[in-house]
Amino acid sequence: MIISRRKTLVAAMSLAVFGLAACGKKEEAKPEAAPASTVAATAAAEPLKVGFIYVGPVGDAGWTYAHDAARKQVEAKFGDKVKTTFVENVPESAADAERVIRDLATQGNKVIFGTTFGYMEAMLKVAKDFPDVKFEHATGYKTADNLAQYDVRTYEGAYLAGIAAGKLSKSGKLGVVASVPIPEVLRNINAFTLGARAVNPKATTKVVWVNKWFDPGKEREAATTLVGQGVDVLMQNTDSAAVVQTAEEKGVVAFGWDSDMTKFGPKAHAAASVIDWSGYYIKRVGEAMEGKWKSETTWWGLKENMIDLKAFNANLSDDVKKLIAEKRQGVIDGTAPIWKGPIKDNTGKEVLGKDVVADDKFLHEIKFYVEGVDGKVPG
Repeated sequence: MIISRRKTLVAAMSLAVFGLAACGKKEEAKPEAAPASTVAATAAAEPLKVGFIYVGPVGDAGWTYAHDAARKQVEAKFGDKVKTTFVENVPESAADAERVIRDLATQGNKVIFGTTFGYMEAMLKVAKDFPDVKFEHATGYKTADNLAQYDVRTYEGAYLAGIAAGKLSKSGKLGVVASVPIPEVLRNINAFTLGARAVNPKATTKVVWVNKWFDPGKEREAATTLVGQGVDVLMQNTDSAAVVQTAEEKGVVAFGWDSDMTKFGPKAHAAASVIDWSGYYIKRVGEAMEGKWKSETTWWGLKENMIDLKAFNANLSDDVKKLIAEKRQGVIDGTAPIWKGPIKDNTGKEVLGKDVVADDKFLHEIKFYVEGVDGKVPG
Protein backbone atom coordinates (compact mmCIF):
# COMPACT_ATOMS: atom_id res chain seq x y z
CA MET A 1 0.00 0.00 0.00
CA ILE A 2 1.37 3.41 -0.96
CA ILE A 3 0.90 6.16 1.66
CA SER A 4 1.21 9.70 0.40
CA ARG A 5 2.85 12.51 2.34
CA ARG A 6 -0.57 14.20 2.51
CA LYS A 7 -2.21 11.18 4.14
CA THR A 8 0.64 10.90 6.65
CA LEU A 9 0.21 14.55 7.66
CA VAL A 10 -3.55 14.15 8.11
CA ALA A 11 -3.00 11.07 10.28
CA ALA A 12 -0.47 12.91 12.45
CA MET A 13 -2.85 15.86 12.93
CA SER A 14 -5.64 13.49 14.01
CA LEU A 15 -3.40 11.88 16.65
CA ALA A 16 -2.38 15.30 17.97
CA VAL A 17 -6.01 16.41 18.31
CA PHE A 18 -6.91 13.20 20.14
CA GLY A 19 -4.01 13.72 22.56
CA LEU A 20 -5.09 17.28 23.41
CA ALA A 21 -8.67 16.19 24.07
CA ALA A 22 -7.47 13.48 26.44
CA CYS A 23 -5.55 16.09 28.46
CA GLY A 24 -8.64 18.29 28.92
CA LYS A 25 -7.60 20.80 26.27
CA LYS A 26 -10.13 22.39 23.96
CA GLU A 27 -10.31 20.42 20.74
CA GLU A 28 -9.54 22.46 17.66
CA ALA A 29 -12.04 22.39 14.81
CA LYS A 30 -11.30 19.65 12.28
CA PRO A 31 -10.69 20.78 8.72
CA GLU A 32 -13.64 20.21 6.42
CA ALA A 33 -13.39 17.20 4.10
CA ALA A 34 -12.69 18.01 0.47
CA PRO A 35 -15.79 17.89 -1.72
CA ALA A 36 -16.25 14.61 -3.59
CA SER A 37 -15.97 16.48 -6.89
CA THR A 38 -12.53 17.78 -5.90
CA VAL A 39 -11.35 14.28 -4.97
CA ALA A 40 -12.63 12.91 -8.27
CA ALA A 41 -10.90 15.68 -10.20
CA THR A 42 -7.62 14.94 -8.44
CA ALA A 43 -7.92 11.24 -9.23
CA ALA A 44 -8.74 12.03 -12.85
CA ALA A 45 -5.64 14.19 -13.10
CA GLU A 46 -3.39 11.27 -12.21
CA PRO A 47 -1.81 9.80 -15.38
CA LEU A 48 -2.61 6.23 -16.32
CA LYS A 49 0.52 4.17 -15.76
CA VAL A 50 1.22 1.72 -18.57
CA GLY A 51 4.01 -0.86 -18.56
CA PHE A 52 5.68 -2.70 -21.45
CA ILE A 53 7.88 -5.80 -21.20
CA TYR A 54 10.28 -6.52 -24.06
CA VAL A 55 12.13 -9.74 -24.87
CA GLY A 56 14.96 -7.92 -26.69
CA PRO A 57 16.72 -4.56 -26.61
CA VAL A 58 14.95 -1.44 -27.83
CA GLY A 59 17.80 -0.91 -30.30
CA ASP A 60 17.09 0.41 -33.77
CA ALA A 61 15.54 -2.54 -35.60
CA GLY A 62 13.22 -5.50 -35.25
CA TRP A 63 10.35 -6.70 -33.08
CA THR A 64 11.13 -4.84 -29.87
CA TYR A 65 11.96 -1.67 -31.75
CA ALA A 66 8.52 -1.79 -33.39
CA HIS A 67 6.77 -2.19 -30.04
CA ASP A 68 8.73 0.65 -28.49
CA ALA A 69 8.03 2.94 -31.44
CA ALA A 70 4.33 2.32 -30.77
CA ARG A 71 4.79 3.02 -27.06
CA LYS A 72 6.16 6.43 -27.99
CA GLN A 73 3.10 7.01 -30.16
CA VAL A 74 0.91 6.32 -27.11
CA GLU A 75 2.79 9.04 -25.23
CA ALA A 76 2.45 11.42 -28.17
CA LYS A 77 -1.29 10.76 -28.39
CA PHE A 78 -2.21 11.10 -24.71
CA GLY A 79 0.48 13.45 -23.40
CA ASP A 80 0.42 13.92 -19.62
CA LYS A 81 -2.65 11.70 -19.30
CA VAL A 82 -0.39 8.68 -19.51
CA LYS A 83 2.95 7.61 -18.07
CA THR A 84 4.66 4.67 -19.77
CA THR A 85 7.46 2.43 -18.51
CA PHE A 86 9.35 -0.33 -20.31
CA VAL A 87 11.73 -3.09 -19.30
CA GLU A 88 13.87 -4.54 -22.09
CA ASN A 89 15.84 -7.79 -22.43
CA VAL A 90 13.49 -9.80 -20.21
CA PRO A 91 14.07 -13.55 -20.75
CA GLU A 92 11.08 -15.79 -21.46
CA SER A 93 11.87 -18.00 -18.48
CA ALA A 94 8.93 -18.20 -16.08
CA ALA A 95 10.85 -16.82 -13.09
CA ASP A 96 12.32 -13.81 -14.91
CA ALA A 97 9.11 -12.88 -16.68
CA GLU A 98 6.97 -13.24 -13.55
CA ARG A 99 9.36 -11.13 -11.47
CA VAL A 100 9.28 -8.23 -13.94
CA ILE A 101 5.52 -8.41 -14.58
CA ARG A 102 4.78 -8.55 -10.85
CA ASP A 103 7.12 -5.63 -10.21
CA LEU A 104 5.39 -3.47 -12.83
CA ALA A 105 2.00 -4.26 -11.29
CA THR A 106 3.27 -3.46 -7.80
CA GLN A 107 4.59 -0.11 -9.05
CA GLY A 108 1.05 0.93 -9.92
CA ASN A 109 0.90 0.23 -13.66
CA LYS A 110 -2.76 -0.33 -14.49
CA VAL A 111 -2.20 -1.65 -18.02
CA ILE A 112 0.69 -4.01 -18.75
CA PHE A 113 1.66 -5.28 -22.21
CA GLY A 114 3.79 -8.43 -22.45
CA THR A 115 5.16 -8.48 -25.96
CA THR A 116 6.32 -12.03 -26.62
CA PHE A 117 4.88 -15.55 -26.67
CA GLY A 118 6.95 -16.84 -23.75
CA TYR A 119 5.40 -14.44 -21.23
CA MET A 120 1.98 -16.04 -21.46
CA GLU A 121 2.02 -18.32 -18.41
CA ALA A 122 3.71 -15.72 -16.22
CA MET A 123 1.14 -13.07 -17.19
CA LEU A 124 -1.71 -15.49 -16.50
CA LYS A 125 -0.30 -16.19 -13.04
CA VAL A 126 0.30 -12.55 -12.08
CA ALA A 127 -3.09 -11.45 -13.48
CA LYS A 128 -4.81 -13.61 -10.86
CA ASP A 129 -3.04 -11.70 -8.09
CA PHE A 130 -3.83 -8.23 -9.49
CA PRO A 131 -7.49 -8.28 -10.59
CA ASP A 132 -7.60 -4.48 -10.87
CA VAL A 133 -4.76 -4.42 -13.42
CA LYS A 134 -5.40 -4.94 -17.13
CA PHE A 135 -2.90 -7.31 -18.73
CA GLU A 136 -2.34 -7.81 -22.47
CA HIS A 137 -0.29 -10.61 -23.99
CA ALA A 138 1.10 -10.60 -27.54
CA THR A 139 1.01 -13.71 -29.77
CA GLY A 140 -0.24 -16.19 -27.17
CA TYR A 141 -3.60 -17.92 -26.87
CA LYS A 142 -4.72 -17.82 -23.23
CA THR A 143 -6.97 -15.15 -21.73
CA ALA A 144 -8.65 -14.29 -18.39
CA ASP A 145 -11.08 -11.69 -17.13
CA ASN A 146 -8.24 -9.17 -16.90
CA LEU A 147 -5.90 -10.70 -19.50
CA ALA A 148 -6.42 -9.98 -23.19
CA GLN A 149 -4.53 -11.42 -26.15
CA TYR A 150 -3.41 -9.60 -29.29
CA ASP A 151 -1.41 -10.50 -32.38
CA VAL A 152 -0.43 -9.32 -35.83
CA ARG A 153 -0.87 -11.30 -39.03
CA THR A 154 2.82 -11.27 -39.84
CA TYR A 155 2.24 -14.05 -42.35
CA GLU A 156 0.54 -11.49 -44.62
CA GLY A 157 3.73 -9.45 -44.79
CA ALA A 158 5.74 -12.65 -45.29
CA TYR A 159 3.49 -13.64 -48.19
CA LEU A 160 4.04 -10.33 -49.98
CA ALA A 161 7.77 -10.65 -49.38
CA GLY A 162 7.54 -14.12 -50.93
CA ILE A 163 5.91 -12.66 -54.05
CA ALA A 164 8.87 -10.32 -54.44
CA ALA A 165 11.37 -13.07 -53.58
CA GLY A 166 9.96 -15.37 -56.25
CA LYS A 167 10.49 -12.63 -58.83
CA LEU A 168 13.94 -11.58 -57.60
CA SER A 169 15.60 -14.95 -57.07
CA LYS A 170 17.81 -16.13 -59.91
CA SER A 171 18.43 -19.58 -58.44
CA GLY A 172 14.92 -20.20 -57.13
CA LYS A 173 16.52 -21.03 -53.77
CA LEU A 174 15.18 -18.99 -50.86
CA GLY A 175 16.23 -19.07 -47.21
CA VAL A 176 14.67 -18.22 -43.86
CA VAL A 177 16.53 -17.59 -40.62
CA ALA A 178 13.93 -18.75 -38.09
CA SER A 179 13.63 -18.20 -34.35
CA VAL A 180 11.56 -20.83 -32.52
CA PRO A 181 9.29 -23.51 -34.08
CA ILE A 182 5.85 -22.31 -32.97
CA PRO A 183 2.79 -21.88 -35.25
CA GLU A 184 3.44 -18.13 -35.60
CA VAL A 185 6.86 -18.72 -37.16
CA LEU A 186 5.76 -21.72 -39.22
CA ARG A 187 2.93 -19.61 -40.68
CA ASN A 188 5.45 -17.02 -41.78
CA ILE A 189 7.82 -19.54 -43.39
CA ASN A 190 4.92 -21.21 -45.18
CA ALA A 191 3.32 -17.96 -46.33
CA PHE A 192 6.66 -16.73 -47.66
CA THR A 193 6.98 -19.95 -49.65
CA LEU A 194 3.38 -19.82 -50.90
CA GLY A 195 3.99 -16.29 -52.15
CA ALA A 196 7.19 -17.24 -53.93
CA ARG A 197 5.67 -20.33 -55.55
CA ALA A 198 2.65 -18.30 -56.71
CA VAL A 199 5.01 -16.56 -59.16
CA ASN A 200 7.69 -19.27 -59.44
CA PRO A 201 6.27 -22.78 -58.87
CA LYS A 202 9.77 -24.26 -58.70
CA ALA A 203 10.96 -22.02 -55.86
CA THR A 204 12.14 -23.80 -52.69
CA THR A 205 12.85 -22.59 -49.17
CA LYS A 206 15.57 -23.72 -46.80
CA VAL A 207 15.27 -22.99 -43.07
CA VAL A 208 17.90 -22.64 -40.36
CA TRP A 209 16.62 -22.41 -36.79
CA VAL A 210 18.52 -20.39 -34.17
CA ASN A 211 16.05 -21.14 -31.32
CA LYS A 212 16.14 -17.57 -30.09
CA TRP A 213 14.29 -14.42 -30.98
CA PHE A 214 17.34 -12.20 -30.69
CA ASP A 215 20.89 -13.44 -31.15
CA PRO A 216 22.81 -11.47 -33.81
CA GLY A 217 25.72 -13.91 -33.79
CA LYS A 218 23.58 -16.98 -34.42
CA GLU A 219 21.44 -15.09 -36.94
CA ARG A 220 24.58 -14.15 -38.88
CA GLU A 221 25.85 -17.74 -38.83
CA ALA A 222 22.49 -19.04 -40.05
CA ALA A 223 22.37 -16.53 -42.90
CA THR A 224 25.92 -17.39 -43.91
CA THR A 225 25.04 -21.10 -43.92
CA LEU A 226 22.04 -20.51 -46.17
CA VAL A 227 24.04 -18.43 -48.65
CA GLY A 228 26.62 -21.22 -48.69
CA GLN A 229 23.84 -23.60 -49.76
CA GLY A 230 23.05 -21.52 -52.83
CA VAL A 231 20.30 -19.31 -51.41
CA ASP A 232 20.16 -15.88 -53.07
CA VAL A 233 17.16 -14.37 -51.22
CA LEU A 234 16.86 -14.30 -47.43
CA MET A 235 13.95 -13.68 -45.10
CA GLN A 236 14.05 -13.83 -41.31
CA ASN A 237 11.77 -14.33 -38.34
CA THR A 238 14.31 -13.02 -35.85
CA ASP A 239 14.75 -9.63 -34.25
CA SER A 240 18.15 -8.20 -35.19
CA ALA A 241 19.42 -6.72 -38.45
CA ALA A 242 22.20 -9.34 -38.73
CA VAL A 243 20.53 -11.17 -41.63
CA VAL A 244 20.26 -8.02 -43.74
CA GLN A 245 23.84 -7.08 -42.86
CA THR A 246 25.04 -10.54 -43.92
CA ALA A 247 23.09 -10.32 -47.18
CA GLU A 248 24.79 -7.01 -47.91
CA GLU A 249 28.22 -8.56 -47.33
CA LYS A 250 27.45 -11.66 -49.39
CA GLY A 251 25.81 -9.86 -52.30
CA VAL A 252 22.37 -11.46 -51.99
CA VAL A 253 18.86 -10.07 -51.45
CA ALA A 254 17.15 -9.79 -48.06
CA PHE A 255 13.92 -8.53 -46.52
CA GLY A 256 13.75 -6.46 -43.36
CA TRP A 257 11.54 -7.91 -40.65
CA ASP A 258 9.25 -5.98 -38.30
CA SER A 259 10.84 -2.65 -39.25
CA ASP A 260 12.62 -0.90 -42.11
CA MET A 261 16.20 -2.24 -42.09
CA THR A 262 17.40 -0.44 -45.21
CA LYS A 263 20.26 1.33 -43.46
CA PHE A 264 21.82 -2.01 -42.50
CA GLY A 265 22.05 -3.17 -46.11
CA PRO A 266 21.13 -0.49 -48.67
CA LYS A 267 21.88 -2.71 -51.65
CA ALA A 268 20.58 -6.00 -50.27
CA HIS A 269 17.37 -4.71 -48.69
CA ALA A 270 14.55 -5.32 -51.19
CA ALA A 271 11.69 -4.31 -48.86
CA ALA A 272 10.56 -4.79 -45.28
CA SER A 273 7.58 -6.42 -43.61
CA VAL A 274 6.85 -3.58 -41.19
CA ILE A 275 4.66 -3.86 -38.09
CA ASP A 276 2.84 -0.83 -36.71
CA TRP A 277 1.43 -1.57 -33.25
CA SER A 278 0.49 2.04 -32.52
CA GLY A 279 -3.16 1.84 -33.61
CA TYR A 280 -3.79 -1.09 -31.29
CA TYR A 281 -1.94 0.35 -28.30
CA ILE A 282 -3.64 3.72 -28.62
CA LYS A 283 -7.05 2.03 -28.88
CA ARG A 284 -6.53 -0.16 -25.81
CA VAL A 285 -4.99 2.53 -23.61
CA GLY A 286 -7.84 4.86 -24.58
CA GLU A 287 -10.38 2.20 -23.63
CA ALA A 288 -8.69 1.73 -20.26
CA MET A 289 -8.88 5.49 -19.62
CA GLU A 290 -12.57 5.56 -20.51
CA GLY A 291 -13.46 2.49 -18.46
CA LYS A 292 -14.34 0.56 -21.64
CA TRP A 293 -11.47 -1.96 -21.61
CA LYS A 294 -12.46 -5.62 -21.70
CA SER A 295 -10.63 -8.88 -22.19
CA GLU A 296 -10.73 -9.96 -25.82
CA THR A 297 -8.69 -11.58 -28.57
CA THR A 298 -7.44 -9.40 -31.43
CA TRP A 299 -5.64 -10.40 -34.63
CA TRP A 300 -5.01 -7.52 -37.01
CA GLY A 301 -3.21 -7.45 -40.35
CA LEU A 302 -3.07 -5.64 -43.68
CA LYS A 303 -6.70 -4.58 -43.45
CA GLU A 304 -6.11 -2.74 -40.16
CA ASN A 305 -2.71 -1.31 -41.24
CA MET A 306 -0.86 -3.25 -38.56
CA ILE A 307 1.39 -5.01 -41.11
CA ASP A 308 2.54 -4.10 -44.61
CA LEU A 309 5.40 -4.58 -47.03
CA LYS A 310 7.17 -1.22 -47.24
CA ALA A 311 10.54 0.47 -47.72
CA PHE A 312 11.02 -0.79 -51.28
CA ASN A 313 14.49 -0.65 -52.77
CA ALA A 314 14.77 1.97 -55.50
CA ASN A 315 15.94 -0.79 -57.85
CA LEU A 316 12.78 -2.86 -57.40
CA SER A 317 10.93 -2.79 -60.71
CA ASP A 318 7.55 -1.18 -61.13
CA ASP A 319 6.19 -4.50 -62.40
CA VAL A 320 7.10 -6.24 -59.14
CA LYS A 321 5.67 -3.41 -57.03
CA LYS A 322 2.47 -3.49 -59.08
CA LEU A 323 2.15 -7.24 -58.57
CA ILE A 324 2.67 -6.83 -54.82
CA ALA A 325 -0.01 -4.12 -54.71
CA GLU A 326 -2.47 -6.39 -56.54
CA LYS A 327 -1.81 -9.34 -54.22
CA ARG A 328 -2.04 -7.05 -51.20
CA GLN A 329 -5.49 -5.83 -52.24
CA GLY A 330 -6.63 -9.38 -52.92
CA VAL A 331 -5.70 -10.40 -49.38
CA ILE A 332 -7.49 -7.37 -47.90
CA ASP A 333 -10.74 -7.73 -49.81
CA GLY A 334 -10.76 -11.53 -49.71
CA THR A 335 -10.64 -12.07 -53.46
CA ALA A 336 -7.20 -13.71 -53.28
CA PRO A 337 -6.78 -15.39 -49.87
CA ILE A 338 -3.33 -16.69 -49.02
CA TRP A 339 -4.53 -19.94 -47.48
CA LYS A 340 -6.82 -21.37 -50.14
CA GLY A 341 -6.68 -25.03 -51.14
CA PRO A 342 -5.50 -27.17 -52.56
CA ILE A 343 -2.45 -26.87 -50.30
CA LYS A 344 -0.15 -29.78 -49.48
CA ASP A 345 2.52 -30.15 -46.83
CA ASN A 346 6.04 -31.02 -47.91
CA THR A 347 5.36 -34.77 -47.59
CA GLY A 348 2.62 -34.54 -50.22
CA LYS A 349 -0.29 -34.75 -47.77
CA GLU A 350 -3.20 -32.44 -48.55
CA VAL A 351 -3.79 -30.09 -45.62
CA LEU A 352 -6.41 -27.91 -47.32
CA GLY A 353 -8.85 -29.26 -49.88
CA LYS A 354 -9.60 -27.61 -53.21
CA ASP A 355 -11.19 -24.16 -52.80
CA VAL A 356 -11.22 -24.47 -49.00
CA VAL A 357 -10.11 -21.27 -47.26
CA ALA A 358 -8.36 -21.75 -43.93
CA ASP A 359 -9.97 -20.28 -40.84
CA ASP A 360 -8.07 -18.80 -37.89
CA LYS A 361 -8.26 -22.06 -35.95
CA PHE A 362 -6.38 -23.81 -38.75
CA LEU A 363 -3.78 -21.05 -38.89
CA HIS A 364 -3.21 -21.11 -35.13
CA GLU A 365 -2.54 -24.85 -35.20
CA ILE A 366 -0.04 -25.04 -38.08
CA LYS A 367 2.72 -27.54 -37.27
CA PHE A 368 3.91 -28.42 -40.77
CA TYR A 369 5.93 -27.09 -43.70
CA VAL A 370 4.07 -26.51 -46.96
CA GLU A 371 5.22 -28.02 -50.22
CA GLY A 372 8.42 -26.32 -51.29
CA VAL A 373 10.01 -26.04 -47.85
CA ASP A 374 12.93 -28.40 -47.29
CA GLY A 375 13.37 -30.53 -44.19
CA LYS A 376 11.26 -31.36 -41.14
CA VAL A 377 9.75 -29.17 -38.46
CA PRO A 378 11.92 -29.46 -35.31
CA GLY A 379 10.42 -31.43 -32.42
